[in-house]
Amino acid sequence: MSNPIFDRVDREAQRGYAGFGQQERTPDLSARQLQDMYAAPSVTPVHERRVTLDDVMMKSLLLFGIVVGVGAVSWFAAAAAPATGMALWMGGMFGTLILGLVIAFKKVISVPLIVGYAVLEGLFVGAISQFFNAQWEGVVPTAVLATLCVFGAMFAGWKAGFIKVTDKFRRMMGMALIGYAIFALINLVAAFMGVGGGWGFGGSGMLGIGISLFATGLAAFTLALDFDSIDNAVRSGMPEKYSWLLAHGLVVTVIWLYIEMLRLLARLRD
Repeated sequence: MSNPIFDRVDREAQRGYAGFGQQERTPDLSARQLQDMYAAPSVTPVHERRVTLDDVMMKSLLLFGIVVGVGAVSWFAAAAAPATGMALWMGGMFGTLILGLVIAFKKVISVPLIVGYAVLEGLFVGAISQFFNAQWEGVVPTAVLATLCVFGAMFAGWKAGFIKVTDKFRRMMGMALIGYAIFALINLVAAFMGVGGGWGFGGSGMLGIGISLFATGLAAFTLALDFDSIDNAVRSGMPEKYSWLLAHGLVVTVIWLYIEMLRLLARLRD
């Protein structure tokens, strides 16, 4: 298990989506069934289109571009009017939570919903980044650089085989992610109630820093799961439309890693 997006892709890839990537034994067919199959129209190039790594990369860059572009607008809006920034922060955060669940469990892949999620995420990221930068100047570019470095290191480690994604690894990560998701929701409520000076449990002390380190590490290792899921989808020959879902899942993890980096650095500076 990684995030719900890649869980769905992994399940489809393992059983062979619509027969893609698998050779199954041809069942015994009657003469009538054989005649119907012979008379059916031939498969067109459109039907044969399979997802490729380039597809996922291009969709990921597009979604990241939307997040960055909308985030820049949200950043300047928050800088000009803090009240507007808080509205963008809250609207983007709760909007992505709701829309993310819809995308994860919706049976049909919806490109407009995925693009809409990127827009909402941009609103959230821009507003929260401006807030953190106003409180701890210089923390945002440091968090961005740290996120890029961790992304590159995790990809290199996974590609070189130093990080092996096994079934046991997935189960362990799945339990950790579920546990942290529950904790994060409780911690969010606690933070709004002023616990830990607005940080939630642990505040900006050693306990709080330890929690941020754990969350950052969890987000980093989730990237390895994402890379492996993308590789499985490409190798199993899943339809090209899944490139949108794969790109969306990768963007979700990277933004989560950036937010955790932001919180960790701010706690260290606080």
